[in-house]
Amino acid sequence: MTVDQIFSLIKKFFDVLIVWFVFYYVLRNLRKNVKMALLLKGILFIFILKILSDVFDLSTLGYLLNYVIMWGPLALIIIFQPEIRNVLEQLGRSQLLGRHKVLTVDEREKMVYEITNAMDYLKKSRIGALITIERDNSLNDYIEKSKKIYADISSDLLISIFFPNNPLHDGAVIIQGDKITSAGAVFPTSDNVKISKRLGTRHRAALGITEEMDCISLIVSEETGRLSMAIGGELYYNLTLDEVKIKLLDELRPKKMIFDEDVENAEEETHEENN
Repeated sequence: MTVDQIFSLIKKFFDVLIVWFVFYYVLRNLRKNVKMALLLKGILFIFILKILSDVFDLSTLGYLLNYVIMWGPLALIIIFQPEIRNVLEQLGRSQLLGRHKVLTVDEREKMVYEITNAMDYLKKSRIGALITIERDNSLNDYIEKSKKIYADISSDLLISIFFPNNPLHDGAVIIQGDKITSAGAVFPTSDNVKISKRLGTRHRAALGITEEMDCISLIVSEETGRLSMAIGGELYYNLTLDEVKIKLLDELRPKKMIFDEDVENAEEETHEENN
């Protein structure tokens, strides 16, 4: 094999590697945007129908799908312009190598302990609260427009922020890593028509930010004292404090750790079956 052939193979390898990385990076972030994820499912469904129409020679369906595929991209750009813009913004905010800080087990447990302690007090006192924890997508745009704090996470500080008549009471607290970064943040509210009319602005804002960004939002209802959690555009309503603790610890675990634990559990089950 000549030097030119070796060099050509290396170029092809890096070419494929770069394309794979770009696809992985884009799809990873699209998966965290609920609206665009649904849109991609719809596009995939159309292509599956097209393949079936060709296989089974469904001429009428194939004829219609040809027009959909031909003019579909232009229609999607016009109809979903806000969603496409949000996805591009989200890709720009994404941290290339994931979260800026991976918390240790002790740090995660302390963080959850302080947050849930504050939520317990706020629940009993019927004080409304919205706490959002950043994950893979940066929330710096919202931090810049809110009151910066950058303090250690403590239940006392969270309670004081949301205490009635506090200037920052109505906004959201943003947590990055193991720090309370800002308070008084304002999020876009969800326009999901399926949301119950009983839910107020805090719940809609919690859903709105999790529809656009990869983050966790915790809500304490001012009217009922009920605890809720929003993740990936889904609302987990009326949770107990223990349920919040368990789910929060699970969601804060690094993805690699979750995979390693699944492998360990599978190995343990296999070992037990063999015995």
